[in-house]
Amino acid sequence: MRSGRSRSGDTMTRSAFTRGTACRSAFVIAMACGLAACASNPGSAGDALARASATMGEAQAKRLRYVAEGVGYTFGQAYKPGAPWPRITLHSYTRTIDYDSGAMRDEIVLSRAEPTGGGGYPLSGQQRNDQFIHGDLAWNQTPGGVAPGPRLVSDRMHQLWITPHGVLKAAARNNASARRGADGGSTLSFVEPGRFSATAQISSEGLVTQVDSVFPDPVLGDTRALTSYSDYRDVAGIRFPMRIRQSMGGFPVLDLTVKEVQPNADTAALQVPDAARNTGERVTAEKVAEGVWFLGGGSHNSVAIEARDHLVLVETPLNDARTQAVITQAKALVPGKPIRFAINSHAHFDHAGGVRTAVAEGATIVTQAANVPYFESAFAQANRVRPDRMAQEGKRPSTLAVGDSLVMGDASRPIEVHRITNSVHSDSFIMVYLPNEKLLIQADAFTPSPPNAPPLPAPNANHLNLIANIERLGLKIDRILPLHGRVVALSELYATAGRPMPAR
Repeated sequence: MRSGRSRSGDTMTRSAFTRGTACRSAFVIAMACGLAACASNPGSAGDALARASATMGEAQAKRLRYVAEGVGYTFGQAYKPGAPWPRITLHSYTRTIDYDSGAMRDEIVLSRAEPTGGGGYPLSGQQRNDQFIHGDLAWNQTPGGVAPGPRLVSDRMHQLWITPHGVLKAAARNNASARRGADGGSTLSFVEPGRFSATAQISSEGLVTQVDSVFPDPVLGDTRALTSYSDYRDVAGIRFPMRIRQSMGGFPVLDLTVKEVQPNADTAALQVPDAARNTGERVTAEKVAEGVWFLGGGSHNSVAIEARDHLVLVETPLNDARTQAVITQAKALVPGKPIRFAINSHAHFDHAGGVRTAVAEGATIVTQAANVPYFESAFAQANRVRPDRMAQEGKRPSTLAVGDSLVMGDASRPIEVHRITNSVHSDSFIMVYLPNEKLLIQADAFTPSPPNAPPLPAPNANHLNLIANIERLGLKIDRILPLHGRVVALSELYATAGRPMPAR
């Protein structure tokens, strides 16, 4: 499950990550070779497709809904870089699909099953997620309204077309090649250009049992997903699996037990709301001090800091598109000064999704020391499915590791980078402090509530931990520049945490 994934241990070493990288690269190459080798035998693909489609009831499966429960894992939100994705409990997982429209909705009720790691989920209690894709548009339905999600299109489109019936439809329209399997079954391999590549395993009975696919991820590049389907049942002429398991990036993301399948489901709710069409990247610039700009306008913020002969950019989030828009805005604010450093708060994928873009810009990536080998392995990974700016320009990455603290900048504007210790969110977490301006820049440790929001029912562990780190370091802060939400006074953090402000 994304922002949620064969767990082979409690940690993933750098060598294991590198081996996984090599395997994924080899998989892409092998798939390409397989397509070329089998292209001369289109009849076998047609036969295999026809047999599987008839067995699965693919033609009848135009609209369907299934309800499941089980376990998920938050992809890209590991507590330690290279460790398994954090586990969550999926109390209810309802997926509605309209194949003819290329549309899908996931309604999820979840809660944390582990105390550490990211994902935007509450530390206690349940959360409801409502996620959509329709063609090239993705969005979430939130309590505050429709939230467009252009960065989510790639993953959700991939998920839609590797479903048991979706993969057969995708194989048919992409001229799949076929191979006979040793067990009397077959494999169907195809490429959805610029989106993903896939090989579907078809059993001797004509059932889709596994889909081995590669999709582009903003942090990892070409990323392998392995999805298995088992325990098939017949529902009104459609064969559907009652067990669905998936891994992504080497670790499990999903283990579902299906409770109910509804063919010919009502899909009226999958229509695109007007607000979801607003997919452009909007970057606002608020000058918070001389030479310091708070760059907002989206779900994730950044901060531009002017130095004597260069710029420092704090946070390159989400993906190529968002980070490129932030870079463009920062350079427009201070023409003629290059972005020499890009400070990354932590390795969670929503905050690191534009790190590769910053590398392409020529910036040195400043991050906590534990993140460096993880990023270096990711930078070395193939990125062929949909090459990003770094892959296209071939820039070599440069990194600067932060242990517990690092001082950058110069005497006129020192920039202090400090590790946030003992956090439940990330074990390789940093914040940025500007002592002259008395500004603190941090991500996820404290996201201010909207103005006049009711107080939290109980103190949040992340808020208390941030306060402990501020006091441990003796930082003199007037305002916090959060990388989610609005600029606030330090007093708001203490008030939200239910703690008195210390004497100043």
